[in-house]
Amino acid sequence: MVELEDKNSAGSEMGTEDAPQIFERPTGPKGLYYNPYTQVIMLGFVCFMCPGLFNALNGVGYAGQLSSETSANANSALYAAFAVVAFFAGSINNVLGARLTLLIGSFGYMLYIGSLLAVNIHPHANAFVIVAGAILGVCAGLLWTAQGSLMLAYPTEAQKGRFIGIFWVIFNLGGVIGSAVSFGTNFHSKANSVSNGTYIGFVVMTGIGILTPLLMANPKSMIRTDGTRVTAILHPSWKSEIMGLWIALRTDPYIVLLFPMFLASNFFYAYQFNGYNAALFNIRTRSLNSMIYWLSQMFGSVAIGILLDSQRFTRRRRAFMTWFILLVMVFVVHGWNYHYQKDYTRDSEDVIRNPGARKVDFRDSDYPQKLWLYIFCGLLDSMWQTAAYWMMGAMSNDPAKLAHFTGFYKSIQSAGAAGTWRADATGVPYMSLFAATWGILAGGLFFMLPMMYWRIHDHQEEIIVTVNGTEQVVPREVDTNL
Repeated sequence: MVELEDKNSAGSEMGTEDAPQIFERPTGPKGLYYNPYTQVIMLGFVCFMCPGLFNALNGVGYAGQLSSETSANANSALYAAFAVVAFFAGSINNVLGARLTLLIGSFGYMLYIGSLLAVNIHPHANAFVIVAGAILGVCAGLLWTAQGSLMLAYPTEAQKGRFIGIFWVIFNLGGVIGSAVSFGTNFHSKANSVSNGTYIGFVVMTGIGILTPLLMANPKSMIRTDGTRVTAILHPSWKSEIMGLWIALRTDPYIVLLFPMFLASNFFYAYQFNGYNAALFNIRTRSLNSMIYWLSQMFGSVAIGILLDSQRFTRRRRAFMTWFILLVMVFVVHGWNYHYQKDYTRDSEDVIRNPGARKVDFRDSDYPQKLWLYIFCGLLDSMWQTAAYWMMGAMSNDPAKLAHFTGFYKSIQSAGAAGTWRADATGVPYMSLFAATWGILAGGLFFMLPMMYWRIHDHQEEIIVTVNGTEQVVPREVDTNL
């Protein structure tokens, strides 16, 4: 633990060298407001209203538009900007503080949804949507950096899993409820695109999300439930971040074998959202599908998380069992998907080129089996993301090294997403996009096998110990099954 100093009591000293100073927590309404649980719920609410609603629109396909080109180009610009800004967001957060960084980051979501409303009203405003997508990429890099700082600063060591769980449930509910709103407001729509009323409602909701950070407590005033004072998490500067990536790569080169898995982790969204959901279903059914897709993600991450944390199996066995489950899911989902994909093309399902194209409605007899496929797509997504984080965590206990690993993850993930959205915007045939998605997912699994064999053991090679009140990572000398 890091030693803390009471700034309100000059000259107060630690009772012992290794023990952190304990502070009295406020009571009553003030105690409720400054409670770490209250603050992480408010943080989840910000992401519920901003990236959660963005996920709801993206999951509908074409971001609710009639044509895929503009939304796909905007997503490509978004993820390209995200991949670059990820290196600088930590430095910005250090200067501005997490609350202000969170506020600035949330602004991009309202701007982007507002641009979709603008193009609905003025069809020639496509360039505005693409620019708004690039701005959102910058803002998203800031928001997720600030979010991570606050979410990991407020809990005690024993509460981190619980706080992460609370946050992710609230955040994913944004996609679920946002899609439900879209389903309700577009229930009678025959236009095959989201109505202006839906976009207006989402703009208002993201506006509320932007204001929420202004109501959050100053992290410097927060005291954890164990009485220790919250200290700001300082991110490395962008220069040391880039240097640290090189050091992590040089000292642990096996991480390279996870790069294809990282590349695949957001690659499939373009096909799932545009090539399947938007291509086959009418607007109200697309909204219903999106709601169920994000809901299924909650179950998928919990299910694979239970296996990954199970103490009934050794670490290596859990890793290979998870790998096998992902392999089965990839081939079941995409084999099932091929059964539908072989029967349609962009031209056959494009209502502009083919006005007679029939879109599936949730009342149709062939709808349930198509919905079940989309549910399995959502399960696979959440399982893949959860497994990627676990594999990185199984390689090291060093927080600095893990920070660089996640830097690789977000940058490569965003680069892959930028590429696939751009491919979708250029009109790559659905079958080609589908085949590339399947191939990259399968390739990611087979590339990671050697890393699992050589790098994941039944014991962790590093442990965190406390020396003179400071956490340090040292080699483990005794093998212990975890």
